[in-house]
Amino acid sequence: MTIHTTDILVSGGGLAGLIAAIAFAKAGFDTVCVDPNPPITTKDAEGADLRTTAYLQPAQSFLAELGIWDAFADHAMPLDIMRIIDAGGTETPPVPRVTKDFKSQELSHLPFGWNIPNWLARRVLMEQVDTLPNLTFLGGVRCDRLFTRNTEARVTLSNGVQMRAKLVIAADGRASAMREQSGIDVKTTRFGQKALAFAVTHPIPHENVSTEIHRSGGPFTLVPLPDVDNTPCSAVVWMETGPNAARLSALPEDDFNAEMTQRSCSYLGPLTLASRRTVWPIIAQIADRLAGQRVALVAEAAHVVPPIGAQGLNMSLNDIRALRDLAVEYGHDVGTTAMLDRYHTDRFRDIQMRVTGITLLNKTSMMDAQPLRDLRAGGINALYALPQIRQMLMKMGLGAA
Repeated sequence: MTIHTTDILVSGGGLAGLIAAIAFAKAGFDTVCVDPNPPITTKDAEGADLRTTAYLQPAQSFLAELGIWDAFADHAMPLDIMRIIDAGGTETPPVPRVTKDFKSQELSHLPFGWNIPNWLARRVLMEQVDTLPNLTFLGGVRCDRLFTRNTEARVTLSNGVQMRAKLVIAADGRASAMREQSGIDVKTTRFGQKALAFAVTHPIPHENVSTEIHRSGGPFTLVPLPDVDNTPCSAVVWMETGPNAARLSALPEDDFNAEMTQRSCSYLGPLTLASRRTVWPIIAQIADRLAGQRVALVAEAAHVVPPIGAQGLNMSLNDIRALRDLAVEYGHDVGTTAMLDRYHTDRFRDIQMRVTGITLLNKTSMMDAQPLRDLRAGGINALYALPQIRQMLMKMGLGAA
């Protein structure tokens, strides 16, 4: 058996795994990143991730510190306003009955965040990986078996190679094999929902406003993208009950355009599909602990939330920054029990609060009974009416409170 030694082994080469690998390599650690799939870095390739991610202010700051943000900036669409619309009345087709704008200028001169397509972000990150001599990316290889002891972790890869590392970072998703083999349980909430993700064009400019429209089934969210052929464009995440999501994904394109235009309350005019449709299940999940012996959980291996408020990857980057900072502090003792206990303590309370809060928000967004819809609309009005509460909610959303 071939044996290789490294400081850090990152299991998972999605956005979070690549950023973790870059962060640790730039901190001076020899790093290997392993992913069972080769990276897909073009929009039209089979399996391309057509979702987008809003990188909030703390995430942008972290990526700038890592020297990554400049490569992202040309592709990033600023989000100046978060618009919440409740269309949960009895009208058919739906019409907005409550519209509230949360403006970034109330907090600072910066936007709330910047929206970037996931496939494009992965391309930029892979270009960064290629510049780092102490970072190796192994695509098409899986972490199969984990064995740990006090001094190191040993991971057997699917190609038969054994990696010996001081620390394994599990960034291998919600069904994390490294988490399972570390003996860490998770608590999962299922909503009976799925999300459709795709891009649209529309005649009315989005004006850098991210718009979240609530009815039953879940929110319909339009997030600004750069224009396509001088036509305004947005990314859409449409959350629905599982059966309805399946029905929508199978509709002919003209029928789908009509249904999504109606669901959006025609807010940006008639919507036209500008990409293929992808569908994925919605859950909330949190690990009982964020670390085991020589293993740290980050991103969806540690926590999964519905796509509300742009929390998912931004929480993940907070994990990575906290873990990287502790690794730098511990130096040669990276991966020890003392370090990983501190990582769990530093991050778990914030993660628990956000998973709980977003779970509640999602259940609220799914309300179907009319009295409950009316209660939701009243809640939006009440929270917005008090400037101190409104600003506190915005700061919490950014991770600044």
